[in-house]
Amino acid sequence: MERPVIGGQAVGTGPYAPGGALTARATVDAHGTVTGWSEGAERLLGYAPAQILGRPAVSLLAEEPAASDLPPLAELPRWHGTLALRHRDGRRLEARVLAHHRTPGDGADGGTGDGAGADGRTDGGADDTAGDWLLVTTVTGSRPRPDDELLVRLGLLDSPCCATSVYDTDLRFRGSNRSGQGALGLSNDDLRGLRMTDVLDAPVAEEIERRMLRALETGEPQYMENHARAPGESRDHAWSVDLYRLQGPDGRVLGVASTGHDMTDHYWARKRLQLIAEAGKRIGTTLDVTRTAQELADVAVPDLADFISVDLLASLGDGGTPDAAGAVGENGRLPGAGRSLVLRRIAHQSVNPGVPEAVVEPGGVDTYPVGSPPAESLRSGQAVLYQVTEPAVTEWVAEDPLRTSRIREFGFHSMMAVPLSARGTTLGVAVFARHRHPEPFQRDDLMLAEELAARAAVSIDNALRYTRERATAVTLQRSLLPQSLPEQVAVEVASRYLPAGA
Repeated sequence: MERPVIGGQAVGTGPYAPGGALTARATVDAHGTVTGWSEGAERLLGYAPAQILGRPAVSLLAEEPAASDLPPLAELPRWHGTLALRHRDGRRLEARVLAHHRTPGDGADGGTGDGAGADGRTDGGADDTAGDWLLVTTVTGSRPRPDDELLVRLGLLDSPCCATSVYDTDLRFRGSNRSGQGALGLSNDDLRGLRMTDVLDAPVAEEIERRMLRALETGEPQYMENHARAPGESRDHAWSVDLYRLQGPDGRVLGVASTGHDMTDHYWARKRLQLIAEAGKRIGTTLDVTRTAQELADVAVPDLADFISVDLLASLGDGGTPDAAGAVGENGRLPGAGRSLVLRRIAHQSVNPGVPEAVVEPGGVDTYPVGSPPAESLRSGQAVLYQVTEPAVTEWVAEDPLRTSRIREFGFHSMMAVPLSARGTTLGVAVFARHRHPEPFQRDDLMLAEELAARAAVSIDNALRYTRERATAVTLQRSLLPQSLPEQVAVEVASRYLPAGA
């Protein structure tokens, strides 16, 4: 197999890879017998596999460690230390050895790797109940190379995901790596000599400096989390920040460092889980359709959406029986293809007081044409996600001047339409939209909206069923009452029907 070439040099053929494996690997069973031997091990100690397999591992030691110097190996998953080894030609070698204790069932196959062939491996008869040991050490030795310091420095400076900056004891910038400069939107020449409160005009900068000072004074690392938009970023990020004191070899305090890790994905995943937990507590507290729809709207805003509308099929507007908008179909059945849908607004919510974005008031009825996101979501039974610049949205609102003006006025940029259905019955649709939140909806947001809508749909369906059954029961009860009272000469008779309470 050809080796990849980087910078004109084949990978694995540098000055420290003289044509062979660079890691020595051997396996030793529970009885101390060598059961595996790699090419790297042969290069290190001079033994071919046929010369060492089946022999006691202790025969490879130049001197056997004292029992008092060894930890209880049988209880450890891993051990590391320096062993004095004997080369086949009699030379003594000291090697830093890392040993992994492999137990049955951990996926270990007994192989030694490094390209060793079948002659470098054996089943070895290891004790299946105790497992074996995999021992590894470097063939080239563990001494530093000339380029190691440069390699470490470049690895820190060029890190794409870890924003690191260093400050002197006056808390002034002395340098940042590439990610740090990118997040702050300034080069090292622009940053040097400034403080964090000079670079960020936000309360979080003051908190960072307080933590820096504490780290300098006490030597205890500080940790904090924040959610903000860095000057060099186009959107909000969640950061986990570690602050720690820097000391020279002589113990002198030189300054403090900050290391920030972007944890935005984890932050939003946690927020979504919290929102689902909150929905379980707040949605469906009553058997009232309007109250349940409003609970869904209140949960979704502002954590998920800036605006949400909850509409039900107009035929369900009066306890699930058809009304004047019967073109929609009766009892939750959608009309045929090519026909508009008539929906009744049950609830809505917004980050703005008074919900000024709404084009329909609660209780009002609106028609959604074929091809509009709410209509298509209802017909397909699938949640859909759109940017407002997509044809499906622009063509829908082109015929509706009021919706067009609302989109422009508030700057809507992203929307989701999620059907409300339960027990095979189509109930309506919830539309989530963003305008203040700069981030457009993502697939994870769509999945969260579906989860919230599903919870609400079941509760709305329960409320509708209760309303219909109660109306039926009340009608039946009233039909059993006398329609009139007999006339009496001596008394005036009056009656009242009051259904029993709980």
